[in-house]
Amino acid sequence: MYDAFENKSKIFTHVITKEPVDVIVQTTQFKIIGQIHVRPEDRLKDELDQPETFLPVTSAAVHSLDGTELYRTHFIAVNRSQIVWIIPIQQLQPHENPEEEHGKA
Repeated sequence: MYDAFENKSKIFTHVITKEPVDVIVQTTQFKIIGQIHVRPEDRLKDELDQPETFLPVTSAAVHSLDGTELYRTHFIAVNRSQIVWIIPIQQLQPHENPEEEHGKA
């Protein structure tokens, strides 16, 4: 569990490496664009399933529901119970007009 214990009561633990994933987080009142950090062997969903009450998001921009940017911060803790959905930005696809797809435009 611990790497080392020093005589001065300092405890040294393993450093856990995580990779940042750019995301859009929709909460009940805000949209947050930032990064969630995930262990290399895990999926984003595995990080979301952790039992902690708050999900750390870094390099965050907080927007109102109408799209107005309210805040920018290096760190925000988001209450998991307030999250409606999360999209990894890398997986976003360009918006297509359904009418154009069916030749109606």
